[in-house]
Amino acid sequence: MRKIDAYTMRTVGGAMFLVMVVVLSLDLIFAFIGELEDTRNDYDTLQALWYVMLTLPRRIYDYLPLGAFMGCLIGLGSMASSSELTVIRAAGVSLKRIVWSAMKPALVVVLLGVVIGEYVAPPAERYAQSEKAMALGAGKNVASAHGVWHREGNVFMHLNAVQPNGVLHGVSLFRFSDDMQLESSSFAERGIYQGDYWSLEKVRTTHIGEDGTRLEKQQVLRWETGLTPQVLSVLIVKPENLSMTGLYTYASYLDEQDLNAANYWLAFWKKTLMPLGTAVMVLVAISFIFGPLRSVTMGFRVFTGLLVGLLFKYMQDLLGPMSVVYGFNPMLAVLIPIAVNAAVGAVLMRRAG
Repeated sequence: MRKIDAYTMRTVGGAMFLVMVVVLSLDLIFAFIGELEDTRNDYDTLQALWYVMLTLPRRIYDYLPLGAFMGCLIGLGSMASSSELTVIRAAGVSLKRIVWSAMKPALVVVLLGVVIGEYVAPPAERYAQSEKAMALGAGKNVASAHGVWHREGNVFMHLNAVQPNGVLHGVSLFRFSDDMQLESSSFAERGIYQGDYWSLEKVRTTHIGEDGTRLEKQQVLRWETGLTPQVLSVLIVKPENLSMTGLYTYASYLDEQDLNAANYWLAFWKKTLMPLGTAVMVLVAISFIFGPLRSVTMGFRVFTGLLVGLLFKYMQDLLGPMSVVYGFNPMLAVLIPIAVNAAVGAVLMRRAG
């Protein structure tokens, strides 16, 4: 029995690895071609290649659920096509044991996804975004295209680049009155965190009044704000590319500032429930092999797997924005597609058993 378990695990695990290699190779090639369109200033071809490689952990994390689902579908499907599953069942191996053997590689994938998504991908993504912004000349332009916007009270700010060591480049501050009239705009080439405030360097401030505008230049300016390097390290990365702890920290910060944190809570629940979603997708793949896809060709299995995977993704992509617009709990937007797939998998497995 142990040999059968080991063989099933090797077959399914090998198929998962193969799927990940193929998908990631294609994704990296197209990502590199896309980055070549941004090459200018110090951001050359080598910098673009380095940026793509730094984003590799994030890409691995994004494709792990698909790799687990498609790998299980292809691995078990090949065993079904060669009648190996029939022989295994005829040898007295129960369906539950076969399912558990196929689920073990998926559990490894889930564990790998948690480690990469929490500890590897977020810092690599922050470093990649910072290096790209710096190469594009982050400290020279006011509110460049590559950067992040943020609001704190009546101050709207744009940061061209945020380095992990607590250094900002290209800081634009737009201060508004209570009736949302622009009072002043400031631009600093660099900002350094001093423990409880930021020291802005080479600051140019334009004051706007009823009698006209006035330009003020300062070598150093003290900037009091609730933003810390820890919060900013979250801000420069897209919500879906952050760690669970980073998402929770920044979403809580936005709630304290009475700002909309729905996108970050949605990303938080997607990250938190990713292991459950991956396990359910693998269960659906197994139920397909023992159910409606038992005797079809490999090409049809791959087509069906892609179709089901896309439907699952589109359900989450549809319900996620709906939760933001209509204000219902984002956890439900993530749980509903998982619950639907779990119900489908359970029904098919019951019929197969």
